[in-house]
Parts: sequence; C-alpha cells; structure tokens
Amino acid sequence: MSELRWVTAGESHGRALTGILEGLPAGLAIDLARVDAELARRQGGHGRGGRMKIEQDRIELLSGTRAGVTLGSPLAFTLVNQDHTIERLPVPSNPRPGHADLAGCQKYGHRDPRAVLERASARETAARVALGGLARQLLEAFEIELFAHVVELGGLAARADAFEAAGERRGALRARSDFYALDPEVEAPWRSRVDAARAAGDTLGGLFEVRVTGLPPGLGSYANPYERLGARLAAALLSIPAMKGVEFGLGFESARRPGTEVHDALVPPAQAPHSASARWGRFARATNRAGGLEGGLTTGEALVARVAMKPIPSLRAALPSLEFGSGAEVAASYQRSDVTSVPAASVVGEAVVALELAAAFLAKFGGDSLEAVRASFAAWRTRVAEL
Repeated sequence: MSELRWVTAGESHGRALTGILEGLPAGLAIDLARVDAELARRQGGHGRGGRMKIEQDRIELLSGTRAGVTLGSPLAFTLVNQDHTIERLPVPSNPRPGHADLAGCQKYGHRDPRAVLERASARETAARVALGGLARQLLEAFEIELFAHVVELGGLAARADAFEAAGERRGALRARSDFYALDPEVEAPWRSRVDAARAAGDTLGGLFEVRVTGLPPGLGSYANPYERLGARLAAALLSIPAMKGVEFGLGFESARRPGTEVHDALVPPAQAPHSASARWGRFARATNRAGGLEGGLTTGEALVARVAMKPIPSLRAALPSLEFGSGAEVAASYQRSDVTSVPAASVVGEAVVALELAAAFLAKFGGDSLEAVRASFAAWRTRVAEL
C-alpha cells in the first residue's frame, strides 16, 4: 500500500493539463463518465466567461486501469486544451492587481507576467476536479457522499436551512440551479446582481458549503499537528485560487457564543435519533456544531465546511497598475475572465475535499486491494461498536 498522492502539470493555454494519482487500491471500478460529469459541472454556472464556450473538458486516462478497474499502479490522465495559444499570446506590459503576476515575477525574476499567470490560472483546477472525481469513487464505495452548494453570492445569502429543507431533492434542485444553489428564491436576485456587475465591468464573490455524509469517526490525527484533518482540509480548500477563508460547523460564530452553546453533548443514541454518529456505536452527539471535526479527527457526524471566495481580480473596469518598462501609471491589463465563478469553485471544493478524505481514509483502512480495505474497515466497525 502506498500513500495517496497527486500532482498536476500544465498551463492555462498550454497543450494540456496533466494529472497523476497514486495510491488508489487495486480492484476499484472507475466510471470515467462520472469524472466527465464533474468536469462539465465545473464549466457551468451563470456568470462564466468565454473560455467555457471553447473548452469541453473530457478525461483521457493514460494508465492505471485494465477493463475499467484499477491495478494499484498510478493513474495518469490528460485534459486537452482547445485554446492552445500560449506561444502566440502577447507579453502583458504590466502586472494585474489581485493576481500572482507581480509577486511571481518578483520571485522568479520574470519580466513577462505570462510566465506566472499561465500556471497560476484557475484553469489548473480542472485537473484537480478530475483527480477528485477519481478519488471520490473510492469514498462512494464505502457510502461516503460529498455535496457542495452555493450559500451566498455578492453579499446576498440563501436561506440558512437550505440544505436541510431540500431533503432528498438536493441533487435535482442543484442541477436546475444556475448557481448550484438549493434556495430557488435567490436565483433571480443573484442573476440580477451578476448581470449588473457584468454591465459595470465588475466581479462578484461569495460562499459555498461542502457537506460530507457517511464518514466514520477517527479519520485524521490529534498526535501530529500536520495530520489534523481540519488543518489539511482547510489547506486544501485555501489552495484553490481566490479562496480567502474556511470555517467548519459554527466556525467564526463559535467565538461569539459561550461554551454551553458551542460544544456537542454526548448522549445515548436513543436521545439523538437523527445523530449520524450513532450508527458507529453506543455514543451519539446531540448536535453537530463542530461540523464533524473534533481534535483533528472526524466525529462520525456530517462534515460541514464553508469557504469564502473573493471577487475575481480580472476586471474590465481595470484597477491601477504600473508598466514594467517605464514605471508609468496605467490601467491594469485585462485577461478574459468570469463575472463570478463561485458555482464552479464549489465543484473544485468538492474535489479537493474528496482527495484529502480519500487520503485520510486509506491512511486508516488502507490495503493494496479494495478487498483488503473492505476487510480492514469491517474489522474496525466491529471493534468500535464494542467500545
């Protein structure tokens, strides 16, 4: 058994994006159509720009399977870029505020911001969505489900209980939404705000939420700070371009309440019939204010993470910048961009959470084959039920 590891390569307007995923056990059936569906979701949402009309992402798997089943060796794939123009694109004369352009040029000594922006571009996240689309199929084999939805856009929030109110209609509601949201009442106001921002040459940010159900307790670690699952998940989510904050459960609201209104009481399962943690043994939690994480470990309750995305910094109403050569004050260069991509970011959020959770799951129950992982998981279930 090897550690679950992954890497991406490629530039925004290069020939292709490439990904390698190492550590999936042998014997896992892979549905590539599921991966393509996630890639298509990433390209959707009201407020996307012209690039999404050019690219039609499809995964081309190069290694790691036979007859659609993993071999235990690394999976490699490509996503071909239709807009393969990197060698013909001009050199921007100035760095754009809010991007990696200037800091990247200062780091490497570049005078060409394109040497930075081509890799710093959020186009790279397509490869991470493909990686997450593969990893989540391991989690789903153990009845672990991931679901992301947009909860706020341009300062206007959806109803706070949208996830609970949607019930079993969640998938259908999100599929019908132009914003991957679960509150139909905010669709029209959000659309108006996006259209107004487009007319003004401006952009909008927002928040999305990732929920994961079916997680067993004990994934992660309290023994090593770097292995605390909350820290790993936060780092993964903040690695997505333009993400500025992450909270779990009550999050920042925890700082405003007394302890009696923050922590989750432990009770017998009969006293908490809706507690997800009750399925794992003789302990249940009366609430899930912690968002499924305590002490760096999963609790058996649903994981609830919310992520804040800033407005995209590529603005037609350009911010001030300086020319590299002359130092003259100019309006920043404009690269083709979205008005908002919070819905797309929610898909990327699902993917990076899937990668981290799959790694934590295999660290706990790992084996060389899916059969070995199942046996390890079954033995643990017996032990934890007797605790």
